[in-house]
Amino acid sequence: MRTLQRTRSDLAAFLKARRERLVPADVGLPSGGRRRTPGLRREEVAALAGVGLTWYTWLEQGRDIGVSATFLDSLARVLKLDAAERRHLFLLAHERPPAEPGKTWCVLPSLVRRLMHDIPHAAFVLNLRWDVLGCNAQADQLFNFNAHAPQRRNLLWLLFTDPILRERTGDWETKAPMMLSSFRRDFVRATQEADIQALVDDLQRVSLEFKLWWRTHEVHASCTGVRQLVLDGQPVPFEHTSLTIDEERHLRLVVYARQLECSTDND
Repeated sequence: MRTLQRTRSDLAAFLKARRERLVPADVGLPSGGRRRTPGLRREEVAALAGVGLTWYTWLEQGRDIGVSATFLDSLARVLKLDAAERRHLFLLAHERPPAEPGKTWCVLPSLVRRLMHDIPHAAFVLNLRWDVLGCNAQADQLFNFNAHAPQRRNLLWLLFTDPILRERTGDWETKAPMMLSSFRRDFVRATQEADIQALVDDLQRVSLEFKLWWRTHEVHASCTGVRQLVLDGQPVPFEHTSLTIDEERHLRLVVYARQLECSTDND
């Protein structure tokens, strides 16, 4: 629970404006004839949100009262707020953004595709499920993504089932469980998505290593830094990083660049 501070007047104005833009029919209520003021009445919003009229009135007046995330979610539904408005409500009333459900978005925006191909290093785009939504020629040369059917162009799947990628990943027995622990952070953000759970179930059936490591529940920091990839039988250091390119759709651009100077392998 948090109390309102500097944002009280802004919250009051925001709630009043969003209440007044609705009509009873928007929320399944009879119109009840002409109204002296536009929009829903406070008592209607309070009833639909499951709180008392006095308490809601205090909230809309910006008084110093505590609010829970559960109530704010309910209020956002009653007021028919979109994603941006819901986030704004949370920031005004709760002083922190809401938990956003993860989505395994599978469409690569055309501009992102163009930018990816303009990068002079190996680059590919992942969603929360680690599907490879697109890659440039350098990344395909390194990881052989396009040799696989589109439904199997998934970095985690290939890491545990593709012998070429296993060999390309230097010290696979060390790197694979660390990469799996990174995937776990994405998994918990999108556990409601059936396709991400199906991926985990499939991998547990086909890979003993995945099954064993998945059940250890290890979680490590993000995999960035320097990674050794095996090219023509020789380890070659690549600097790699992950950049968020679409926060709402949970898309990341992963870039691998040959290291110009020697440094310690960080992951």
